[in-house]
Amino acid sequence: MTTQIYALVVGAALLVGVLALGFMALLLYQARGQMRLQQRLQGAGVGLRDEVEESAGGAPLLAQLVRRGRDLERLVDTEGESARLLVQAGWRSTPARALWYAFQAACPLLGVLVVAALWTFKGEQTRTIFIVLYALMAVILSVLIPRYVLRGAAEGRRERIKQEVPLFAHLLVLLFEAGLSTRQAFASLVREGGGVLPELGREFELVLRQLEAGADTGDALRGLAEGLDVADLTGVLAVLRQVDRYGGEIREPLLDMLKLLEERRALDMRERVNRMSGRMTVVMVMFFFPALLIFVAGPAFVSILRVLGQAAGR
Repeated sequence: MTTQIYALVVGAALLVGVLALGFMALLLYQARGQMRLQQRLQGAGVGLRDEVEESAGGAPLLAQLVRRGRDLERLVDTEGESARLLVQAGWRSTPARALWYAFQAACPLLGVLVVAALWTFKGEQTRTIFIVLYALMAVILSVLIPRYVLRGAAEGRRERIKQEVPLFAHLLVLLFEAGLSTRQAFASLVREGGGVLPELGREFELVLRQLEAGADTGDALRGLAEGLDVADLTGVLAVLRQVDRYGGEIREPLLDMLKLLEERRALDMRERVNRMSGRMTVVMVMFFFPALLIFVAGPAFVSILRVLGQAAGR
């Protein structure tokens, strides 16, 4: 009876695994067909292949990983979140994107290797059930780990940009008071402020390229604000767009925005202090209070035990 139940469980697990693999293969085939159709309609198929080959540095294996990573990206990301996160993480260049796609394609392969190693070294009796579970875990982790890595990189860079915004606003006030225009102020920040504004300097270098290519200042700043999605930077850029469109004094709006940014940072600092106080309270209750109790009540407790021992000895 136990053997029959074991055989049914193994058969059901294998059937589910085969169906899941077939469904994934069908989705990959459909996604690849849609990609080819879109490339033909846009006339971008040859350009995309050349871009992949160039980013792979002539390595066929890396080029295949990049292609598979792009196919997997279209399968798991249907809302375009990865493109936005890549921009926020600063991975705009072709080599950076190629490495990201290769990493995303390599994670499932690594999971397959881990499952194969477990299949080889696992015991004979419980091998099949655990291998099926390990395979499901490997599939889930191979999809989730690249997403967590990308989101972590994007969140870290957005936090660094947020720390640079107050200094960026102060420098803008100084440059505008010196009589520079918006484009000249951006050029000065890119040329001379790279050491103090490393992240924003890279972003405004791209904005300057767009402006030199003929783009509108308001559109370029709006695209930067929407791409990075940093609330403090969005406020400063909104002031710049408004002044660029309607004209007027820019010093006072920037100073008001700076005051608002300082108030936000003060509130954030108070929130961090409050959370740190709560954590320190937990640490004190867990570690300091028992030691203090032993130090204060220990001698009295030892004396009571000694007196009770002497009384029992009599």
